[in-house]
Amino acid sequence: MLALAAAIPAAQAQADLPASSAEPVRTYTLLRQDENWSFLKDPSLRQDFWDPIKYIPLGAEGWFLTIGGEAREAFEQVGNDNWGKQPYTNTFFLERYMLHTDWHLGKYVRAFVQLKSGLESFRTGGPRPIDEKKLDFEAAFVEVGATSGDNWVVLQAGRQELNYGSGRLVSVREGPNVRQSFDGAKLKGKAGEWRVDLFATRPDIDKPGFFNNIPDHQTAFWGVYATRPLRRRVSIDSYYLGLDRKAATFNRGTATENRETLGARLWRPPATKEHDWDFDYEGVWQFGTFGTDGIRAWTFASDTGYSFPSAPLRPRISVKADISSGDDPRHSSLGTFNPIFPIGNYFGVLADTGPGPVNFIDVHPRLQTSLPHGVSISTDVVVQWRESLYDGVYAVPGFLLVPAGDSRARFVGYRPGVEARWQIDRHAYLQADYGVFFAGEFLKQASPGRNINYTELWAGYKF
Repeated sequence: MLALAAAIPAAQAQADLPASSAEPVRTYTLLRQDENWSFLKDPSLRQDFWDPIKYIPLGAEGWFLTIGGEAREAFEQVGNDNWGKQPYTNTFFLERYMLHTDWHLGKYVRAFVQLKSGLESFRTGGPRPIDEKKLDFEAAFVEVGATSGDNWVVLQAGRQELNYGSGRLVSVREGPNVRQSFDGAKLKGKAGEWRVDLFATRPDIDKPGFFNNIPDHQTAFWGVYATRPLRRRVSIDSYYLGLDRKAATFNRGTATENRETLGARLWRPPATKEHDWDFDYEGVWQFGTFGTDGIRAWTFASDTGYSFPSAPLRPRISVKADISSGDDPRHSSLGTFNPIFPIGNYFGVLADTGPGPVNFIDVHPRLQTSLPHGVSISTDVVVQWRESLYDGVYAVPGFLLVPAGDSRARFVGYRPGVEARWQIDRHAYLQADYGVFFAGEFLKQASPGRNINYTELWAGYKF
């Protein structure tokens, strides 16, 4: 999962052919809707087994169809989930299948349809909401407008995926078996160097059956996200997000939540040619109301690294240091930070069992190396504390795992982890993750306090 997290910033770029490049871009992006295979109109550029279905002409000029998809299999084993509240080893198998069609109906109209199927087998206690969705639409939208030139505007309406920036607050939830989607409208535009999205949506509720997903009418989500490049490979993002939930639960209790978020992000991607620094810094302020109380919450996240792309094993050494606010019931305003719709593998290994980015302070050093033949190995350790001693520990999606109770211990625990990944070719990969979350003093006081063991084996294929 660590490699998935590292790959997401690069995967967010659209697969359009750069004007200065003679070589077409054949990247499979995180959002498959961002891919552009129109260069395959030239039969001489077809070199892959799947290229014939990447550009299927539909007769008139500018009319063509693209077909793509993926299959992902995962074996997962979790021991002492929730630090021993499930005091056994849970072993299960997850399957994900996705298929999409991208209909280009001339210069100004496009329709994108993506099916998803997530299946779970053998899990004690049955599938979680992130595990199973037998068959439904992950995306089904119509786009009107053109994305050519320095200034343009397009409208997307229907079911769609949202993924912005680092994915810390708005993501498709790639790590878990079932991805997140939204129902609504999005206006995308470009003005000079600025890319701006405005959206108004409701999150999609994944029910386990066939084609029975519905928008969550208890939750509304809207926002504006703007990004632009600066100098020396540095870019800046700024955004406003609004969230309205009829029933939200925190350590303080359950009430209606109306939360507004202002954030900014300054980032520079890892170097690929010369030894150099990279960074990803993001600050967020949240305000609004929780029942009759106010909301005053915040977070700051950082990732600072140095890459040696021309050295043996091409290592990247990095350190993340993050903090997000927790609640103090002695104050009238709710202080618990809400990560909204965060990336599924926020801390890599133990993504769906360990603590999330709520009421926490962490230090997260990591070493990534690349071996021959597409093999990479990543090792890291996450050390975590509570920011507020009066608030509990939350899962990655933001629901309460361990209430604060009477404990005033700050140390939550630490998790060393390792990942090995083999990118066989641009279609197929194999991956193995292993981690142990060693419970700290707070978990020993407020829960059974057992160590979580986590193993996952992955196999995936995209076309």
